[in-house]
Amino acid sequence: MMQKVAVIHTSPVSLNELKALFAELLPEVEMINIIDDSLLEEVKRNNGITPGIIGRMCLYGQAAQSMGVDLILNQCSSVGESADLVKQTVTCPLLKIDEPMAEEAVRLGSRIGVIATVGSTMKPSCNLIRTKAEQAGKVVEIKEYLVAGALDILMKEKNQEKHNELVLKEIKKAEQECDVIVLAQGSMTVMLPYLEGISKPVLTSPRRAVERVKQMLAQQA
Repeated sequence: MMQKVAVIHTSPVSLNELKALFAELLPEVEMINIIDDSLLEEVKRNNGITPGIIGRMCLYGQAAQSMGVDLILNQCSSVGESADLVKQTVTCPLLKIDEPMAEEAVRLGSRIGVIATVGSTMKPSCNLIRTKAEQAGKVVEIKEYLVAGALDILMKEKNQEKHNELVLKEIKKAEQECDVIVLAQGSMTVMLPYLEGISKPVLTSPRRAVERVKQMLAQQA
């Protein structure tokens, strides 16, 4: 029987990239997409998750489970802490897209720079890295680099060049101050072609997450 993965999105920004990664790495797996773009706007307005976000995320988790999925992938770092609560309400595994990236960051360095383009992503991303460091028994220092407004420049203004210029400036700053750099949102994979000259590891989440999904599904097979 074909395995199924439900992906819960808060915007369509990473949809095509994740579809391509599934086609490449998991061609025999059915990818089901649940998209609610009100979630990201609500988390941005409130600078964090709300009871409404938690409620909707839990409903989407239940809906995914009712479809008989083998795994749920949460696409958005900004609602990652609500995904922790969803995990308690479903019986199938749930993976947050940035978990494998956070684990890799902890493995690679002690001074970790976190770059985000929306404020609501910063706290859950840093908290996740701290949790992974604690689980690994490692002390880390996290430095925050917020590129305020850059996500809107990318998604609403459709100005990728300006977005990239702003983010690259912070990456170069973090390069001087950190051992490893984390690009907190999946949308920031647009930066990959511009990172060749960066001397420190720069981590993004989508490919690492789909590779982890592949491992987790193989364990179930």
